[in-house]
Amino acid sequence: MQWLSEYGLFLAEAVTVVVAIGAIILMIVRARHGDSGEREARLKIRPWHERMQHLQRELGQAGLEDAERTANAKARAKKEKQEAKSLKKALKAKAKRKPSDDVQEQDSTAGRRVFVLDFVGDIKATGVESLAEQVTALEGVLTDKDEVVLRLESGGGLVHAYGLAAAQLDRLRAAGARLTITVDKVAASGGYMMACAADHVVAAPFAVIGSIGVVAQVPNVHRLLKKHDVDVEILTAGRYKRTLTMLGENTEEGREKFLSDLARTHDLFKQHVGSRRPQLDVEAVSQGDIWYGSEAIAIGLIDEVGTSQALLAGYLKQDLKIFEVSLEKPRRMMDRFGKGVTLSLDRVLDRVLERNVESRWQQH
Repeated sequence: MQWLSEYGLFLAEAVTVVVAIGAIILMIVRARHGDSGEREARLKIRPWHERMQHLQRELGQAGLEDAERTANAKARAKKEKQEAKSLKKALKAKAKRKPSDDVQEQDSTAGRRVFVLDFVGDIKATGVESLAEQVTALEGVLTDKDEVVLRLESGGGLVHAYGLAAAQLDRLRAAGARLTITVDKVAASGGYMMACAADHVVAAPFAVIGSIGVVAQVPNVHRLLKKHDVDVEILTAGRYKRTLTMLGENTEEGREKFLSDLARTHDLFKQHVGSRRPQLDVEAVSQGDIWYGSEAIAIGLIDEVGTSQALLAGYLKQDLKIFEVSLEKPRRMMDRFGKGVTLSLDRVLDRVLERNVESRWQQH
C-alpha cells in the first residue's frame, strides 16, 4: 500500500505542475492578444454616507453592555421600518399625482445628492481623460439641486492640459449643479486654474494656493557643441516657427518672441481667473506668489478654510446622500499577475525578516 500512496503523491505533484504551466501559458497568450476580455473602464459608485453611518454605528456600540446594544439594535430596526413605510407611502402618493403637481412641488420633494470626484494632477494632467468621462456620465443625471465636490490636488503643469481640465469643470457648472472644490494639500498654477472654476472653493489651513503665473525653461547646449566643432542647422518655414532651441544659437529676436508668448499666456490665465472670480483683484495675485489656505481666504482666492473630510461630515449631518464616483480601468492579466507575484514576494520577505528578528530575541 506504500507504493500506492507514493504514486498518488507523485500524481498530485505532476498534475499541479501541469496546471501551473498551463496557467502561465494561458496568461502569456492572453497578454499577447491584448486580453480579449472586457477592457473598458467601469464607473464605480460608493455610497459614502452609508459607509460613514456604519462606522459611526460600530463606534457607538463600543463599550456598551449587551442589554444596551440589544436595545439600540431594536430601536434602529424600528426607525428603519418606519422610514421604509414613509418612503413607500410617499412613492404611492407621487404615483397618483399629475406631472404638473410634481413640477409645483419639486422643491419640497426632490432629494439633494452630493457626488464626490477626485483629481490628483501631474505635470501632464493625465487624469483629464478620466475626469472628462466622469463629467459626461454625471451630465445626464445632475439637477440644479445636486452638488459635485471635487477633491483636488495638483501643483500645476502644462497649460493646454490644465486648460482642458478646467474646461471639463465648466461643463459641470453648465449642467446646473453646484460645484465645490476642496484643496487639502495644493492647488497651484494649473491646479488653481481648475480650482477657480468652482462655485465654492474650500482649502485646508496649510494648503498651498495660487502661483498664478507662467514659467518655461529651455536648456541650450550650443556653446558646448560649438566647442567640439559640431554644427546644428535648424530650418524653418515661418519667421517664428522656432524661437528658442536647445541645440542651435538663440537670437535676441527669438528670445523676445518667446517672452511675448509667455506674457500672452499669462494674460489668458489672468482672464480665466478674473472671469470666474470677479471679486478677486487679479493683478495683485498674479505675480506667481503662493499663499496658504488661512491666508488665501483674506485675499479672495478661496471662499472657506476647511478640509474635504470636514465638508462631507457636515453634509452627513444634514442627512444628504453622498456618493464617491471614480472610473476604474481594469489591469491587464500580466499586470495583475506581476502585482500578485510582487505581493507574494513581499510577504515572504516580511516573514523571513520576522523570523530573523524572533530568532535573535530567542538567542538572548
